[in-house]
Amino acid sequence: MSAPADASSGSPPGLRVSVDLNLCQAYAQCCYAAPRHFRIEGHEALFYDPAPAAEHRADIERARVACPVQAIRVEDPGQTV
Repeated sequence: MSAPADASSGSPPGLRVSVDLNLCQAYAQCCYAAPRHFRIEGHEALFYDPAPAAEHRADIERARVACPVQAIRVEDPGQTV
């Protein structure tokens, strides 16, 4: 899993990913869409990277969209609204 970007290094800040584990039904579509960032271990235990680098946004968004119960939330603290 990737480490959060260090603000002092000049690297772009990472994303913030959260999964509502009360909604998650372990369909594992996120694991197929972004296997470097989501995985199921054991009996339906989801592990995920809560702070991937911003450069992995496409993979994370693909996983978010693939979730049939919309349990994945992605925030980009480096993006201004």
